[in-house]
Amino acid sequence: MNINRRQALGLSAGAVAFAATGFSAVPALASAEDAEKRITDFTGGKTPETGKLTLTAPEIAENGNTVPVSVSVDSAMEGDDLVEEVMILADGNPNPDVATFRFTEASGTAAATTRMRLAKTQNVIAVARMKDGSTYIDKKEVKVTIGGCGG
Repeated sequence: MNINRRQALGLSAGAVAFAATGFSAVPALASAEDAEKRITDFTGGKTPETGKLTLTAPEIAENGNTVPVSVSVDSAMEGDDLVEEVMILADGNPNPDVATFRFTEASGTAAATTRMRLAKTQNVIAVARMKDGSTYIDKKEVKVTIGGCGG
């Protein structure tokens, strides 16, 4: 393959511009602060309480590509005891957001199950917001033996 001087200079300039933007082949991981900011935004600045919300996740995930997780909230699902949303975060993934589930009275129960990818051993966090504005939190550390996001 023959590359003339102009093509070589163009390729070099492109490589320098790409490097200057801070992009890398390895995705940056979210920090615990990123997850905390998402929680603060979700709760409107309120400190979530423990109780009512149950997060179920494995203590050890042999493969981070497919980690099962479930959430449930003890709620009558009517009036002020209505669960409006439950958010799941993973504080060590490139983006901490995993899923947000929205519920109505027609849902009957506030429960959901999904699978997610985990890049490394990290905290999985669930936060529920009720119709009356109260918020609840549950957190589990999941140890990952094989990362699911390139780790």
